[in-house]
Order: sequence, then structure tokens, then C-alpha cells
Amino acid sequence: QIHLVESGGGLVQAGGSLRLSCAASGRGFSAYVMGWFRQAPAKERESVAAITQSGSSTYYADSVKGRFTISRDNAKNTAYLQMNSLEFEDTAVYFCAADIRWRPGGSNYDYWGQGTQVTVSS
Repeated sequence: QIHLVESGGGLVQAGGSLRLSCAASGRGFSAYVMGWFRQAPAKERESVAAITQSGSSTYYADSVKGRFTISRDNAKNTAYLQMNSLEFEDTAVYFCAADIRWRPGGSNYDYWGQGTQVTVSS
């Protein structure tokens, strides 16, 4: 089992940057695919990015390609989401999640964090 805690959210102006972190506790972080998701008010949760266990493959939603970068440091049991050129439409609660299966764009992850709020002012 793995426990996830997100941090790094906040208020930023459009065009700015934020870096989200997802710290994992428990065993076997390196065995899990890590994903980032977001949910805006009155909208469904959507997959934003994902990264394989070794970091060799990544997935990005079309809406964030070229602006967001997912990474991980298995030695630190932490996954990251670097968000640049933020737009008002990026405002949402961002969640990290872990699963042993690689299914880019999918949302059936076994473990979820509690979320961190990202607010982009226009």
C-alpha cells in the first residue's frame, strides 16, 4: 500500500508557473505508475499527465502538452508536475495517483492523494 500527499498548489497569475509535488510513503514507490489529475468546479476529473515506473515514458493531455512536465525521483519517493504558462482554465484541484498498470489517459488508479488547489488569476 502507498500513501500520497500533494503539495505546491496556490494562487498564481496567468502566464506564471507552479511545481506540484507528490510525496509517497509506504513501500515500493518505484513499482507504481504515477499520474496527475485535476478537477475543476462542476467538471469531471481529467487525466493531466502520467509517467511510467522508470520515467522512460510519459503521457500528457492535449490541453497541457508543451506547458506541463511530469517527472519523478524514485530515490525521494516523489513525483512532480511542473506547470508553466498557466492559464485561467488550469484552475482546479490537482490530485496525484498511483497504480501498477500503465494506461495513459486512464483514471482507474488504485491510490489517490487528497488534492491541492491551483488557482490561476486572469
